[in-house]
Amino acid sequence: MAESLIECVANCSEGRNIKTIQALEQAVSTVNDVILLDRHDDIGHNRCVLTFAGSVDSIATAAFELVSTSTKLIDLRHHMGQHPRIGATDVLPFIPLAGATINQCVQVAKKVGRRVGKELGIPVFLYEEACTQPSRKALETIRRGGLPHLSERMNSDHLWKPNFGPGNPHPSAGAIAIGARYPLIAFNILLNTNDLVIAKEIAKTIRASSGGLAGVKALGLELKTKDKVQVSMNLTNFRETPIHVVYEAVKETAAQHGVSIMESELVGLIPEEAVTKATVCCLKDDVLQNDCILESRIRRRQKDGSVLP
Repeated sequence: MAESLIECVANCSEGRNIKTIQALEQAVSTVNDVILLDRHDDIGHNRCVLTFAGSVDSIATAAFELVSTSTKLIDLRHHMGQHPRIGATDVLPFIPLAGATINQCVQVAKKVGRRVGKELGIPVFLYEEACTQPSRKALETIRRGGLPHLSERMNSDHLWKPNFGPGNPHPSAGAIAIGARYPLIAFNILLNTNDLVIAKEIAKTIRASSGGLAGVKALGLELKTKDKVQVSMNLTNFRETPIHVVYEAVKETAAQHGVSIMESELVGLIPEEAVTKATVCCLKDDVLQNDCILESRIRRRQKDGSVLP
């Protein structure tokens, strides 16, 4: 494994068909000089997140193979899930780790995007640091309203021409957002209620765009599989707003609605720097018990070449 590492956290629109999920995993793990670090499946969201890392060249190859496989196996025309989505491979971010730079990640994002557009016929929208149009830098801007609304914007607004690929969504694979970004924490909190209005109100209260916590993006989602609702979050600046601060904010706001927290979970891995005693308390020791620390997982995979549990 090369010393210079780039991480990819691929979000794919399949969380129920284990054979498809395993095929996605296989597409990544068979590429030389790539280590598969984590797989998170969610039945309610009907979504899986694969976290893998490799050198500049190998990560680009693995990411393309993943998108190619998802294009063959996932058909959005038959997809049902609670999480917003625009594609079979919905989001494909590249993140700098040891020895890598954000500029390298931007170049990888563009390289993969160009290939996806040309060889797979999928419209590609670059986001975050890879974005060339400030008005659509944020992922939520691209994904707003899901694929139907994105398709409408593509057809009616010249500013929504994709960076690569055709001007219309792929018939079954939709579109894809490919980007370069810094590390973030994907964090979900399940509430002891099935009232979606409450979850959406909590999300609105805590997210940065509504005047809430800095670096926090949040959605209120319904989980029909559990008959409960969830506050689904991305913490884009965990140094300024640590995970335990977000947890307490959700807890306090929920209490104002007469609701309590049932459980919390990480989606994927958490940077070692973000782990404190307060963090572990919020996650009920999941961080330590499940080895969810990014750097720890990398060291273990590099040492023993072990497969995912």
